[in-house]
Amino acid sequence: QVKTQFERQANMNCAVFTAIEYRTQVVAGTMYFIKVQASDAEYVHLKVFQSLPYENQGPSLVGFQTGKTRDDPLTYF
Repeated sequence: QVKTQFERQANMNCAVFTAIEYRTQVVAGTMYFIKVQASDAEYVHLKVFQSLPYENQGPSLVGFQTGKTRDDPLTYF
């Protein structure tokens, strides 16, 4: 759901966009840290915020880190 937000902010097109791993952090909603495969050899880490259900808003991309590998640990940032 945040692929277009990421592509626009990172100024890149992703042929592949598959979540490999994720972590969550509960705040006033949920913060997701997601490792995503963006191409055959490139991975990115996304920070996505999902507000509480009554706020009726979709997920929003808060931050990202590029240049990652499949073996890089997924950490909070």
